[in-house]
Amino acid sequence: METTHRLLVDDSRTLTAVADDSVELVVTSPPYPMIEMWDDLFAELDPAISSALESGNGQAAFEAMHAQLDRVWDELERVLVDGGIACINVGDATRTLDDSFRVYPNHARVTDAFEKRGFDPLPDILWRKPANSAAKFMGSGMIPPNAYVTLEHEYVLIFRNGGDRRTFEPGADRRYEAAYFWEERNRWFTDVWTEVRGELQGLENVPDDVRERSGAYPLEIPYRLLCMYSTYGDTVLDPFWGTGTTSLAAMCAGRNSIGYELEDGFLDVFADRISDVDTLSRSVGRTRLERHREFVERRRADGEEPSYEASHYDVPVMTKMESDIRFREVEAVERTDAGYAVEHVPLEEVPESRSDSA
Repeated sequence: METTHRLLVDDSRTLTAVADDSVELVVTSPPYPMIEMWDDLFAELDPAISSALESGNGQAAFEAMHAQLDRVWDELERVLVDGGIACINVGDATRTLDDSFRVYPNHARVTDAFEKRGFDPLPDILWRKPANSAAKFMGSGMIPPNAYVTLEHEYVLIFRNGGDRRTFEPGADRRYEAAYFWEERNRWFTDVWTEVRGELQGLENVPDDVRERSGAYPLEIPYRLLCMYSTYGDTVLDPFWGTGTTSLAAMCAGRNSIGYELEDGFLDVFADRISDVDTLSRSVGRTRLERHREFVERRRADGEEPSYEASHYDVPVMTKMESDIRFREVEAVERTDAGYAVEHVPLEEVPESRSDSA
């Protein structure tokens, strides 16, 4: 199986290289309005934003920044198939302007924008992204009432394009082989992900202006979302590509990807990141298998035996829908004019002594 990964250095407010109804899933993390690290980027898109910030008009700046994101959301409505899913990772912002401190609710503004474009909001996910400071408050310290709660979570907002779910031909291999384990379903489809944490990005050897515009999320987030909301053969779009975490997850998950990014410096970062994607993809699949085996052993210790057998791996499963689960690993990566072509092969069963460490 071959997947393609197109990379475009361009403005995602006009996704001219992406055809109508050609994307099944969007997974992205846009620049967050009212977070200072992205002020310059937003000001380049609309100089009125700088004027609003300088005058202390935070609400005007907030709305003007979101107006730029709205143009991207317009394009997502066009390129997503009916029933396609958009997963938007975003955090709220806190800021003091003109001596007034407040929160700017980015998640609420993004949700409103998608609803206005005909998307159906689905239950969202919270994941914890601890602040660097050990302090758990802002404001007046130990004396009430003027301290403020520290924001330590981000949202994955989930929307469906249109009111109908996607349909598939009966018994579609690309869907059933992309199944997840029963216990993964229970862990992934919960509204709070407590075990996923923020992580440092390996950007030591990139220019300062590129590093300053990186806000990449952990690989675990897009990888899970790809497994949850797409099948083999699907295409995932990231209109705010950054260091390419979504495309890296797509390679590991055996999906196609498209990435839009304004900074061409991130392309070299991505080339370094995928230098060992074959090993990474193999480790991801084998780790999932090993965790499932540990789950089975715990069930057996409690006197409960799973009812079905997996077709491709020597392991029992809880439900018939899991029986055909089959992971993919990267065999070869070829650089192309458009991005990358990746050859995948089925992940085979290996003796425990030879398996990659998790």
